[in-house]
Amino acid sequence: MMEMPQIRLGSDDSWLELAQTGEDSWRVTADWCSSLSADFTAYLTRKEVADFTARMLSHLRAPSGSRFSEAVTPGRNNPLRLHAEPVEDRFAFFVYLTPNGDDEVCHLQMEINPIDATELRDMFDALLASVVL
Repeated sequence: MMEMPQIRLGSDDSWLELAQTGEDSWRVTADWCSSLSADFTAYLTRKEVADFTARMLSHLRAPSGSRFSEAVTPGRNNPLRLHAEPVEDRFAFFVYLTPNGDDEVCHLQMEINPIDATELRDMFDALLASVVL
């Protein structure tokens, strides 16, 4: 059986995972120091995830190392937004999760410590390869 596409960013203390669980079903799971957590289903197509991943890679491959922000989907049903801040040759992420779409009332914000830019590119390259079949 083929493994479902997924990506996990962060460390044991603070992490975010996006994993496909069905045809148009993805699981968004996050934890920050065992104090804040989120675990919900997001209805996304592989194309939406592939487009998001390609946009992330375009920023991560840019030589400028500038801050950037990307949402999984551009519409009101967006479950995940990542804001990246450069820290030397790494990026720290500020994660904004919205289980009910772009909901200002029910959301989780958290920070993920800096991750090496090369490691991030490799992780997003692997995700893109797994969603583009």
